[in-house]
Amino acid sequence: MSEPEMRPRAEKLDAADELAGMRAQFVLDDTVYLDGNSLGALPRSVPGRVEDAVRRQWGSLRIRSWDESGWWTAPERIGDRIAPLVGAAPGQIVVGDSTSVNVFKAVVGAVRLAGGGSEGPGDGEGHAGRPGPGGRDEVLVDATTFPTDGYIAASAARLTGCTLRPVTPDEVPGALSERTAAVLLNHVDYRTGRLHDLPSLTASIHAAGAISIWDLCHSAGALPVGLDEHGVDLAVGCTYKYLNGGPGSPAYLYVREAHQPRFDSPLPGWNSHADPFGMTPDYTPAPGALRGRVGTPDILSMLALEAALEVWDDVSIDAVRTKSLALTDFFLECVESYVPGGAVESLTPSPHTQRGSQVALRCADAGNVMRRLIDRGVIGDFREPDVLRFGFTPLYVGFGDVERAARVLGEMF
Repeated sequence: MSEPEMRPRAEKLDAADELAGMRAQFVLDDTVYLDGNSLGALPRSVPGRVEDAVRRQWGSLRIRSWDESGWWTAPERIGDRIAPLVGAAPGQIVVGDSTSVNVFKAVVGAVRLAGGGSEGPGDGEGHAGRPGPGGRDEVLVDATTFPTDGYIAASAARLTGCTLRPVTPDEVPGALSERTAAVLLNHVDYRTGRLHDLPSLTASIHAAGAISIWDLCHSAGALPVGLDEHGVDLAVGCTYKYLNGGPGSPAYLYVREAHQPRFDSPLPGWNSHADPFGMTPDYTPAPGALRGRVGTPDILSMLALEAALEVWDDVSIDAVRTKSLALTDFFLECVESYVPGGAVESLTPSPHTQRGSQVALRCADAGNVMRRLIDRGVIGDFREPDVLRFGFTPLYVGFGDVERAARVLGEMF
């Protein structure tokens, strides 16, 4: 299809877009911003909220803000704002720390929930010592995962005396056994944008008697997750991508309600104590998801995130998913129309059931191609050795943006 035909189609799609008005709630210019899968755009409500937190809450109220401004309850209050976006009832998500720290809590906590690990030290290479009471001494980890998840899982396995076994998500059902304590998987692959089958894989993990842990960094805010519906045990995620919480905004930890009484965090801090101001030498965990807290919350980042989440007040995650799929479909169609044959190869699956909200294209000299795209006002990112990544945030990306991005990409070759 030629350029004159694609542009009117984009205009028609934008005119019919029920989410088109959301773009006005973000600080954006005339660039095409397709990197929301790395850092979401700034919601307009955030600067004023941060200024209030600094000038009034910190500057005037000072220590009183822990109570009067609600600082103390921010981790669970903001967790409840995230909950409906990932299909969770209130009281199961606590916000704080980084994704990496929460992965550590989740993996060690999962092994303990499974009654796995060893009663003695391993050999330092991830191999177990004496089996724990549950006889489960193996942790499965997504072999295609974002590197940090693998690093953390390896450390958690060593500390719990488990063997770490990297497998692809497709290999998980066949790799599960009576030895499996926990399985850590990504909902959406960070390089290719492939969406993995959370319901089916979670069911397989449970059938084997193991604990499921899902990393939602590339799915929360882009598509329905259904944590409660599908019986997920533990989950983690960041908030600076599709949730637009800002650079380094705090991550979150989901602990299924049924597991909360037995969730044993490897990082017991004073903030997760049942009586945090009792300052007792012995640790008694707080009830519920609060036991996922550790130290003093990072209040300024949390309040920025809380303001950012207000854009979701009247937005359906199902509508977001519908637009996401339409955007990625249209982008792939535009790429086929504008980019010379053989210049790029899509790594992102075509079936909607296997696609997140990202398109990854492989091409020669990809790093230089992305630099030239950015110079032309199309912002995506590059992953070694040859991958162009384009993230589609339905709240502020339109079909005209998609057409322009593909047209400029075609001019690179």
